[in-house]
Amino acid sequence: MGSSAKLKFPPGPPGGLRTWMTGPLKNGDPLGYFTGIARKYGDIAGLRILNFKIFLINHPDYIEDVLVNHPRKFIKGRILKANKRVFGDGLLTSEGDFWLRQRRLAQPAFHRARIAGYGATMVEYTERLLDEWRHGEERDLHKEMMRLTLQIVGKTLFDADVERDAHNVGKSLELLLELGADFRRTIFIPQWLPTPTNLRLELAIRRIEKVLYRIIADKRASGRDAGDLLSMLLAAQDEDGSRMTDKQLRDEAITLFLAGHETTANTLSWTWWLLAQDAAVEAKLHAELESVLGGRTPSLEDLPKLVYTSHVITESLRLYPAAWGTARTAIEDHEIAGYKVPRGSGVSFAQWTVHRDERWYDAPEEFRPERWEGDLMKRLPRFAYFPFGGGPRQCIGSNFALMEAALILATIAQKFRFRLVEGHPVVPLASITLRPRYGVRAVLESRPVRSGDADSDRKPQFSGQLPR
Repeated sequence: MGSSAKLKFPPGPPGGLRTWMTGPLKNGDPLGYFTGIARKYGDIAGLRILNFKIFLINHPDYIEDVLVNHPRKFIKGRILKANKRVFGDGLLTSEGDFWLRQRRLAQPAFHRARIAGYGATMVEYTERLLDEWRHGEERDLHKEMMRLTLQIVGKTLFDADVERDAHNVGKSLELLLELGADFRRTIFIPQWLPTPTNLRLELAIRRIEKVLYRIIADKRASGRDAGDLLSMLLAAQDEDGSRMTDKQLRDEAITLFLAGHETTANTLSWTWWLLAQDAAVEAKLHAELESVLGGRTPSLEDLPKLVYTSHVITESLRLYPAAWGTARTAIEDHEIAGYKVPRGSGVSFAQWTVHRDERWYDAPEEFRPERWEGDLMKRLPRFAYFPFGGGPRQCIGSNFALMEAALILATIAQKFRFRLVEGHPVVPLASITLRPRYGVRAVLESRPVRSGDADSDRKPQFSGQLPR
């Protein structure tokens, strides 16, 4: 990437605010928009919005160049910056030395040895949820997974019981994510402007803050170190002896509150939806669970043996990555594929698009956990699969999320399978995360514990088409 003669702005879709407002923003389909650009213009395309230039890159090598080779030349993009009232200066939005300090303070809570201790809690809360379920009931699996993972993150990261707050917090988070999908609002309407939408957003933020500030106050009053993330952040101090303020703690807590449960809930929701449509994959999953667990609850020690279970989650994250797209803003001049990227330009790339590129995956639109058997991961370019980002800003909780998803999947799949409610639309909403817009409604079906159950008699439901 070091050619001497730099090319001009790359070809791309028609520019201008009018085109942008009547295109992906009006139709609410950024997934289709970015997929179409990649197919038409290839590995790099240019987009202009007024005087703002955006470089859309679709090749793993170019993505690696930005995230790994030159991360200091780029900061987070405009969408996250526009949501700063939500996230404050937490790990998701902060930059530079301040971000590095916060990352170092939080990192010990996510060491493998520490998150291993969270496994029993994850299984315990999952079994508590299953005690409420009954054969033949119709439930929204997305809401169920959101409720479950909210309780888990409350206990494991904050050592707090958020059961009494789950309903209000869940509704508030849902509103935040719904409004985060409105790119017109986040880009063009300042959050301080008292519009009806912004007032709803502010109310949702304050509801979540009320819970978080209460947890912080309880922690400070108790003075007890439970070994959770919040205890670590409360105890941490700079060289001058100063500690984090309640506002700093709030910013880190709300980021982890959202990222720590929303992403796993989405991954599990899409996984249940995919499994419910593919009897063969579901039967293979059940056979592995019976062979390894034999009906008992899973533990952390079982995960290395649950290989196919891991492949199911990996494939679900390929098709429906919780972080569906990434944006950066250049703070120094750079060069990508021979094109000069001036300071102040945007650089965007979509996991959704790269993960479905036929150059890297055979039949990329199909749900095939078997594709991960063997050494596919080693043969792929490094950023042909990156559901948790990469480089210094890679998701701090990736191991936490993968362990949680595997343990929940194994615990639930042993006892229940799901029959999708006919006619209920399951479509992706590309918000801050990738979530099912209308949830995933399904009828609960109790499973026999033994492997010789009705899997072989079940008719395949998979239509061969995934929602786009």
